[in-house]
Amino acid sequence: MSRLLYERSVSYKGYLIIPFVFGKVDNYDIYSYRLLSEIGHRSQFHKAENPAGIYGSGVSNIVDIAKEHIDQNSEFVHRGDSFKSRYIYQNNLIIIFQEGDKYFYDHYPPELLNNIAAPKLFTSEYECLSWIKQGFDRRYVRPRAI
Repeated sequence: MSRLLYERSVSYKGYLIIPFVFGKVDNYDIYSYRLLSEIGHRSQFHKAENPAGIYGSGVSNIVDIAKEHIDQNSEFVHRGDSFKSRYIYQNNLIIIFQEGDKYFYDHYPPELLNNIAAPKLFTSEYECLSWIKQGFDRRYVRPRAI
């Protein structure tokens, strides 16, 4: 599987549709998708790869396929856009959530949907994003030779 195209992801009825290039045929990209669910592991489609079993010729095509599958098979009524505060930093997906006056995040690397976020609470979305950015920036700083 190639890198997940988080920057082309679409939030739809409680799911986040994340396209990716599945393969190539005659120099044309064939697209597939993965899903995240706002209800997490309680959904049979959380982290599922292409549950519709249909591939597309472009990002908008595969998103339409995923939407149709969700319309026909959704297991819950969504409460709002749980994925509205999502960011891409260095090809990583960061989703900020708020519960009451506390903020936390999920962090997914470019090639797989494994949440690698630290279990930490923040008092604002800005504080959360700043902490994440500092962690990324430290990770990519190389020590100077002496």
